[in-house]
Amino acid sequence: MKAYLEDTMRYTREETLPEGMVLATQFLCIRKSDNRLVGMIQVRHYLNDFLRTFGGHIGYSVRPSERRKGYASWMLKNVQPYCKSLGLSEILVCCLDTNEGSRRTILKNGGRFDGTAYRADENKTLERYWFTL
Repeated sequence: MKAYLEDTMRYTREETLPEGMVLATQFLCIRKSDNRLVGMIQVRHYLNDFLRTFGGHIGYSVRPSERRKGYASWMLKNVQPYCKSLGLSEILVCCLDTNEGSRRTILKNGGRFDGTAYRADENKTLERYWFTL
């Protein structure tokens, strides 16, 4: 866990940012009742060429045993004010075209479909959605 936290901190300052990456803030979703980590959501402060096509401003993950309980939707909804505080007026969120759960989460929170992007290096198609803040 220490190595993960140290790596995460590298993305918070220009001086320590890995080459080709963008500034980002990582939030942990910890359930109060048992202090269990149920998910994470990362906010990328701006987009580079790769993120503009394939990644977007937001990346999130929910522990497999905690999926379908509303955590992803809660995180996506509650991170939007933080995005706005960074000066963003719109955010891009992408998901694999095969990830029905993520698609539903994005649509539930107001994502507007913008099309798809094919990643030849991974043979995967991503769906792109925009949110107005």
